[in-house]
Amino acid sequence: MHLPLPPPPLLLLLAAVAAATTTFRPDWNRLQGLARARVETCGGQLNRLKEVKAFVTQDIPLYHNLVMKHLPGADPELVLLGHRFEELERIPLSDMTREEINALVQELGFYRKASPDEPVPPEYLRAPARPAGGTPDHADL
Repeated sequence: MHLPLPPPPLLLLLAAVAAATTTFRPDWNRLQGLARARVETCGGQLNRLKEVKAFVTQDIPLYHNLVMKHLPGADPELVLLGHRFEELERIPLSDMTREEINALVQELGFYRKASPDEPVPPEYLRAPARPAGGTPDHADL
């Protein structure tokens, strides 16, 4: 009888690293009523996180209903808020790339303008809010 060999330690380490760096997946059930968001961070933290800093300085001004809030000593987080500014979810951004953050914000339904001073089309003024009782576009709702 031939027994299979155990996986090499390097393969186990790579699998553990891959599992630890997976992109955040929103819990759509908790995000009912998502209306706006803010990124909370400290300027000192941004200096060591070039990807997040690029998102904060270059991309946030393009998103409707997404703002920046400076908090001394805070690690960067995306804070998702409901209609009454109640906190729905906090998403750590430190380990995400700029592209991952942009993809997440767009998946959440935030409208991205071509330039900061471009007007927001009327159909996106309440974005990312979904109409009450509207049909969700996510299978896991």
